[in-house]
Amino acid sequence: MTLEQLRIFIAVAEREHVTRAAEALNLTQSATSAAIVALENRHATKLFERVGRRIALTEAGRLFLPEARAVLARAAAAERLLNDVADLRLGALQIAASQTLANYWLPPMMLTFHRQHPGIALNLTIGNSEQVAVEVTEMRADLGFVEGPVVAEALSERDLKGDELFLVAAPSHPWAKTAPDRAALLAGTWVLRERGSGTRALMERALACQGIDPDALTDRIELASNEAVRSAVTAGGGVTILSRLVVEAGLAAGDLVRLPFPPLARRFRLLRHRERHESHAARAFTALVCGLDDAAPVPRPAR
Repeated sequence: MTLEQLRIFIAVAEREHVTRAAEALNLTQSATSAAIVALENRHATKLFERVGRRIALTEAGRLFLPEARAVLARAAAAERLLNDVADLRLGALQIAASQTLANYWLPPMMLTFHRQHPGIALNLTIGNSEQVAVEVTEMRADLGFVEGPVVAEALSERDLKGDELFLVAAPSHPWAKTAPDRAALLAGTWVLRERGSGTRALMERALACQGIDPDALTDRIELASNEAVRSAVTAGGGVTILSRLVVEAGLAAGDLVRLPFPPLARRFRLLRHRERHESHAARAFTALVCGLDDAAPVPRPAR
């Protein structure tokens, strides 16, 4: 049984005439008759009977007619749904992002996307860079946004605009008055993100460039969120290296001070699974965050 056979059956049933149904469907009379015969033969059930020069539904045909209409209605609804998905009127997008991006960088873009496509549900999962890579690798997320490099054969990476990281402390910290030398950096109390964090990885590389082995920092506290690290440092618990996005409000308020340290710039990265089909919503969101000229609706094939 095909949708075309159902469409022909309904047209014949409503007009009680094969020729008129064929004309309405822009089919030949023979093709219309053949479709009815094929449907009857497939199910060994007579759907029409001739009454003089006209045809009428059998009892089976009368019972079958509302079911056939319901099937076509559901098929039409399914087609409308696919059209809505293709036109970005309906759908969902699963996003995973590391903390700095999820809390500070992505929300304005997600808001813009929602205003443009209110029918697309945006779901955001937050973790460190390694956790985001796992979400995308295991296809629980369509797109991943991270702060550090990710080594995963299944994933493709795309560079995005990034940010800067600052070495900061509370105004009362001794380093706020006297710039630390290498010995002071080694002996100081550090408040760090956990391993697997892009911020932590860049901080360790920056210290290594200054000839400091990060593992040689003996007085350190590890916390699992940017906000926890910032709060601890603001309270005088030590120094840290964090994104400008995280500390700029504290710097403006005078709760934190920026300490002398070589500039740390980094690029954010967009992760996608190489073998996963890129949905219309994922493509549109990628165009938005990358600031591409092709942020227009995705072209659809002619039907």
